[in-house]
Amino acid sequence: MAFSGRWPRRYRGFEMTPTQTVRNLRVLVVEDEGLVAAGLKGQLEDIGHQVVGLAKDGQEAVGLASSLQPDLIIMDIRIPGMDGIEAARTILAEGTIPIVLLTAYADEDFVRRAGEAGAMAYLLKPVGGAHLRSTIEVALARFKELDALRQEVSDLKEALETRKLVEQAKGVLMKRLQLSEAEAFRRMQQKSRRKRTNLKDVASTILQAEEFLGSFEETP
Repeated sequence: MAFSGRWPRRYRGFEMTPTQTVRNLRVLVVEDEGLVAAGLKGQLEDIGHQVVGLAKDGQEAVGLASSLQPDLIIMDIRIPGMDGIEAARTILAEGTIPIVLLTAYADEDFVRRAGEAGAMAYLLKPVGGAHLRSTIEVALARFKELDALRQEVSDLKEALETRKLVEQAKGVLMKRLQLSEAEAFRRMQQKSRRKRTNLKDVASTILQAEEFLGSFEETP
């Protein structure tokens, strides 16, 4: 499944709201610890999703992602063979699947590497049911945002680079205007359409304005 400029059929027409829960997703779980995998499978089923595959290492994850084409992948970062970040990068080189990484801790280096690989979100162990539900919602919303960016650029790598700017710009709007993440992105899209420009330019303008305003907040 090549990374195309169109939203995958199973997601088309889907609109996320902060409280909306996505039902009946086909999920691939990648986890080498049997008890953790079983617990995650039960939690996913409890909130209405179907676990269509269980992989125990990176290579198996890549193979099952290709053959099963799940709606979502939840993958531990520490798995045998290639780690979860490298597996995510390999999977996304072949297809469009939202990926959530599972980790025991999340330092700045992990967050940076996960974002560069194309992961949409991450979960901290131990995973709680409510957190699992909300993280899935966030991952799908961000995945749809990435598709909007993909309409404007030539390939996935460029879309991911543009996403970094957009994420920073969303953060500025969320802080300055007290907006949710979804609302911040919606307003950026509106501005993009009104100004007939792309989201990258809108994000750059927001960041430049923030830098300019920040200069007034500095102590003389």
